Amino acid sequence: MSTDRDGTVGWIESGGGPLIVVPERVLTSWQGCDFESATNDDDYGRACDVEGYLGVIPVGGAQALVLGEPWATTYLPGLSCFVCWIGADSEEAMLGSVEQALVAAAWEAEVHWEVPGPVILLDSGWPGVPRPDAEFEELDRLRIDLEAGHYLVRAAYAKPAPGTTMVLVGLTRLPLDGSAGGAPYLP
Repeated sequence: MSTDRDGTVGWIESGGGPLIVVPERVLTSWQGCDFESATNDDDYGRACDVEGYLGVIPVGGAQALVLGEPWATTYLPGLSCFVCWIGADSEEAMLGSVEQALVAAAWEAEVHWEVPGPVILLDSGWPGVPRPDAEFEELDRLRIDLEAGHYLVRAAYAKPAPGTTMVLVGLTRLPLDGSAGGAPYLP
């Protein structure tokens, strides 16, 4: 699991817009929201233009994955998936039902994503690198050690238990020939 220094699971939350997963090597290219502009043509606006649970947009010569809803999200490396928390009585209930949800998932959205290596999950409104005039000292972000490659990314809405609702975003690293043979959780 993605954990903080104290061993707890690291959840990234949004101020109201989508979350974004940016390759670490191009993180300085992500500018987030220009709060002083009246237009919606900044990086944040491009992320907001993605419809549905997920999409891919260009950032600094690479691709960033947009998670299109503002739910608290973490990454579970052992399951190769993001978990977007819509509703649960507790974190334990949420995390305890992920494997069951993966098995029963009806995968809906699908994109292909080129990943050059480790990525950073953050609120799409924030810049990749804090601005000198930023009001917040440390921005919420989660570093994820993904192996470079071509990924099939699928999303599924799941209700694995009463009172527990989530969106799963599963990542499958594809072989060089682009096939999905033997990949987990693919229908």
